Amino acid sequence: MKLVLERIIHQPGQPLVCHLGDRRLQPGYDIRLRATGRLFCIACGRATRRTYRGGLCFPCSQTLARADSCIVRPHTCHFHRGTCREPDWGRQHCFQPHVVYLALTSHLKVGVTAARRTFARWSEQGAGQAVVLAECPDRRQAGLIEHALSRHFSDRTNWRALLAGGRPRVDWQAEWWRAARLVPRQLQHCLVEPAPPQALTHPVDSYPARPRSQHLEKQPLLAGRLTGILGQYLLLGDVALNVRRHAGHEVEIEP
Repeated sequence: MKLVLERIIHQPGQPLVCHLGDRRLQPGYDIRLRATGRLFCIACGRATRRTYRGGLCFPCSQTLARADSCIVRPHTCHFHRGTCREPDWGRQHCFQPHVVYLALTSHLKVGVTAARRTFARWSEQGAGQAVVLAECPDRRQAGLIEHALSRHFSDRTNWRALLAGGRPRVDWQAEWWRAARLVPRQLQHCLVEPAPPQALTHPVDSYPARPRSQHLEKQPLLAGRLTGILGQYLLLGDVALNVRRHAGHEVEIEP
């Protein structure tokens, strides 16, 4: 089976149900994945020599709103200045309810996502627990809250610590209120009622003792028995492949 990598899709379950293309992934299965060396833009589908901004060709990386820097830093949204690359896309995707959340990945982190993608975002990041802090009418307001909290809560995940499987204990009630007090006064109305965190169980039989990342550009073949799927990582013993990082790579998967 050939497919162009984009991301691992997660569906609710105990543990989560994971798919790569139309293939369900489960620990204990043998997998053989080989990169063909061909790259395709995940937006327009054209062949490209190099990918940008998470699997885009150069023209798409320069023209699509989803590739603009404000997607990574939503507090810098410039739609109100009339400079959005795709105003219609912006209205459809950015002017929709967004949430600010706290998630336990390698540590407690803050993040922003569209309200309709809350569960998907948590599962894609490999979170073990997560809770919503605020609900905002648009992406920019959520980004302003995240930016205020990012001085006190990291917005990044340490992938080695995540894959090692050790998660620190968190006093969720105390951390929720600590974060709530950091929300700018003019956005306090976006806070939701505090609630217990939601737990996510990932299909992992064993965590790597010394995780090492495989890059398909240098090692095009990934073969062996799956020991786990965590976020966007396929685990084969100590080897970890970040599928999202390889978005746009064409691969052959057997069987």
